[in-house]
Formats: sequence, C-alpha cells, structure tokens
Amino acid sequence: MQALHQSLVTGHRSLLVVLMAAALAGCGVDTATTAATGASIKKQEVEEGKRTQDRAQQKIDQMQEQMQQRAQQAGGER
Repeated sequence: MQALHQSLVTGHRSLLVVLMAAALAGCGVDTATTAATGASIKKQEVEEGKRTQDRAQQKIDQMQEQMQQRAQQAGGER
C-alpha cells in the first residue's frame, strides 16, 4: 500500500514539474515574441526617420539650388 502511495506522490510531482516547465516555456515564448515585436517597431521607426531625413535633405538641396539661381540672375541683371 505504501508503495502505491509513493508512486502516486512521485507521479504528481512529475506532473507538477512538467506543468511548471511548460508554463515557464510559455513565458519565454511570450517574452521573445514581445521583444521581436518591439524590435520590429523600432526598425520601422528608424526607417521612417531615414525617409524623413532624406526628404528634408532634398528640400535643403532644392532651396540651395534656388538661392544659387536667384543669385546668378541678380548678378546678371546688374
């Protein structure tokens, strides 16, 4: 009878260990998923920042070109 009791206790402990391991593994997956999502969002933000910087540089270049053209026109009118 005691052997049966010991077997049941060991079986329950094994089940508990398996369930705890599964729960912890689930937390790891959730953490990894959250980190991957955060990294993806950060990558998108960086890419958008680069596009914004490129557009700003294009506008600056256009403005400089216009200023040079106006300076040349003003110099030619004298």
